[in-house]
Amino acid sequence: MTEPSPDLSGDPANGLEWFGREVEAALAHRGASQRQLADATGYKEPYVSKAKNGKALPSMHFARGCDRFFNTSGYFARLLVQVSERGHPGWFVPYINLEKQASRIEDYSNALIMGMLQTWEYAEATFRATHPREADEQIKARVEARLARRQVMEREDPPLLWVILHEAALRTEVGSRSVMSDQLRHLASAAGNPHITLQVLRFKGAPASSLPFTLLTPDDGPTVLYSETRGQGHVTDSATAVGDARTAYERLRASARDPEESLALIREIAEEYAR
Repeated sequence: MTEPSPDLSGDPANGLEWFGREVEAALAHRGASQRQLADATGYKEPYVSKAKNGKALPSMHFARGCDRFFNTSGYFARLLVQVSERGHPGWFVPYINLEKQASRIEDYSNALIMGMLQTWEYAEATFRATHPREADEQIKARVEARLARRQVMEREDPPLLWVILHEAALRTEVGSRSVMSDQLRHLASAAGNPHITLQVLRFKGAPASSLPFTLLTPDDGPTVLYSETRGQGHVTDSATAVGDARTAYERLRASARDPEESLALIREIAEEYAR
């Protein structure tokens, strides 16, 4: 089929619908059914239906399957990348690209749980707090984009993800007690992934860093430091800045509870929220 260039010059909230319409148009062009596409991509038909109707952000595996099925040279994969980025502010996109390329991600979160590990309800509550004037569709697009970051951990060679959570991030009630209970149970479940390690820094003593930050290490390049100020992300590969962050991270790691104790504490706090 003839491949147009992906162009999402419209409302970012329409990104999922755009991808779905392209799938639907490609099916019509080929004269194929939704079931045939499901069989070809290895997904169940309800999954394809959601992707086609703009109800869920599809995986990169599905997008590449579409390219094979429709005999396109990466159109759907490129389109998915654009759709995924639309829900993020422009200044955050460089981080998203670094996250996708990383072989190791080391994160310190002192107020909110890292985006990649958030549940839908928790993410929605954070966006509604920071963007109170946005419509439901805009909030939905932001949440979809944030949760799409989980796909990094679904690769054949996922990065090693090490997250240190200050206890404040677990004790701050985001959304509701029910939302927090589900969120912490989700964290406990994620800790069962052999590529994910969680540690909790208790309320005791001054932490080695007063600000959150992330160290990202690719397979074939130096570690970079990502940090944020209000409305702006900062990426640096400065040896001094990265070295200082590495020292702070190691001190945070040494001060935090070990992974088994941390997991027990996460479950304990989840039960407190559930009562």
